[in-house]
Amino acid sequence: MGTAILYGVSSIFILAIVSSLIFSILLRFSSLNESSLKYVVMAISFLSIFMGGFISGGKGKKQGWLLGGGTGLLYTSIVFLFQYLGHDHLFSLKEWIYYACFILTSMMGGILGVNVSGGKKAP
Repeated sequence: MGTAILYGVSSIFILAIVSSLIFSILLRFSSLNESSLKYVVMAISFLSIFMGGFISGGKGKKQGWLLGGGTGLLYTSIVFLFQYLGHDHLFSLKEWIYYACFILTSMMGGILGVNVSGGKKAP
């Protein structure tokens, strides 16, 4: 179970690194600015969180909601610790809402990941 969650969180960070690289290249070599990509970045964030939950659910093959929720919770905890310890800044109310939605999105990905991967069937 822990291995599945680590696979999910690792995939979230890998997708975040790749998308950050793509967006930084776009911002550097085009006339786009950060405010024009705000909604695209948010959509990519939700997609990567969903994919992390999906991967953790697929690896665990049962209890997708728990695996997805654990993946989202671990991701949120890492970001919170980085933001608090690295930047001495707590989450605002808006950020708490975003991260609660991230956890729910990861749970949905975990549920779908178990069902697509052919998890354990109830008798």
